[in-house]
Amino acid sequence: MKLLMHLSALPDAHHYRSFADLAAAQREGEHYTVTVGHRPGARAAVLAPHGGRIEDGTSEIARSIAADEHHLYLLEGRRFSHNYHTLHLTSHRFDEPRCLSLLAHAERVVAVHGCRGEHRRVYLGGRDEIFAARVAQHLRARDVETVTGDHPFPGRHVHNICNRGRHGKGIQLEITHPLRRSAQASDVVEAVRDALAEILSMNISGENGDAPSL
Repeated sequence: MKLLMHLSALPDAHHYRSFADLAAAQREGEHYTVTVGHRPGARAAVLAPHGGRIEDGTSEIARSIAADEHHLYLLEGRRFSHNYHTLHLTSHRFDEPRCLSLLAHAERVVAVHGCRGEHRRVYLGGRDEIFAARVAQHLRARDVETVTGDHPFPGRHVHNICNRGRHGKGIQLEITHPLRRSAQASDVVEAVRDALAEILSMNISGENGDAPSL
């Protein structure tokens, strides 16, 4: 009962309509931090919009994928508790201005998220089907269980942050907690990095494919 009463007194991220609502309810530097790593000449961006204590482990994976080669964006929860409840701005409402500015320079976008689940598994979504297929191939080659369709995280909404790059589409990785906190997380990192290198070297235009739709 006390926990329920305490939660009811906190801002509920479920009601946020945009980042402006989150920023009005939470204090940057105390409740959350934002990291923007702009790499001159980079053509891809890697995001963890629910990093830090919101979806633990996603910041580390995003940083490792980006390394020194790709743009990096992190919004990280820093509260002592209730980070998900107060800071989880849903992906199709995530319009933090620094993130959108960074994505304006990105041909390819990778959004790293965390989800629940008992098994080590990646749910792969987003509108960039060519890129997603490459990532799935590399994940499976490393024996990472990968689900590409008919799952709860399709990431197809036109306003989903993974689809806000230059060409209106990207990919979304929903990684279960057991996988995020296992040594196999490094296989996810290497698979995405290899797929990125491959597709960028092929210079496949992100403008091809389905037109954005709701």
